[in-house]
Amino acid sequence: MTGRLIAVVGPSGVGKDSVMRALVAARPDMRLARRVVTRPSDAGGEDFDGVTPETFAQMEASGAFALNWFAHGLHYGIPATVRADLNAGHDVLANLSRGMLGKAQEVFPGMITLNLTAEREVLAQRLTARGRESIADIAARLERADQPLPAGISALTQDNSGPLSQTITDILSHLYPARA
Repeated sequence: MTGRLIAVVGPSGVGKDSVMRALVAARPDMRLARRVVTRPSDAGGEDFDGVTPETFAQMEASGAFALNWFAHGLHYGIPATVRADLNAGHDVLANLSRGMLGKAQEVFPGMITLNLTAEREVLAQRLTARGRESIADIAARLERADQPLPAGISALTQDNSGPLSQTITDILSHLYPARA
């Protein structure tokens, strides 16, 4: 049996990392793709492997990534090792850029896109609370919050403005309807 890549997308502050961790806690058979990012590992936020741009380039050249992209001044990569989990029948959650969904769909046929949304006020509160961005950066992130998915991408869209437990219940009922 082959697992499904579940691409998790949404604006900054929507709670992608919280939702992904809670889904894995609720479904221990689910896996989380740990991204490689060209920023220090202690930068906070998601759990990721921080590398230098030079190391990232070497990894890319050696085929270490199933997907990789450049956004917001950083390089991001999804390790090629996710294929082993998929081949073992595990669903794998991957935090992706909306702009990478078309390529991801080519690389992982049968991929599911989980598009997380939240009310603008909720996003603003969460971005302010995490304390990583300036007011101008928060305003710019909020302007990008309504960016549409690329053409041809269908998605399971889930509002994450309310309690995380309700978000997880709703997502699981869509991903695993026979078990709902």
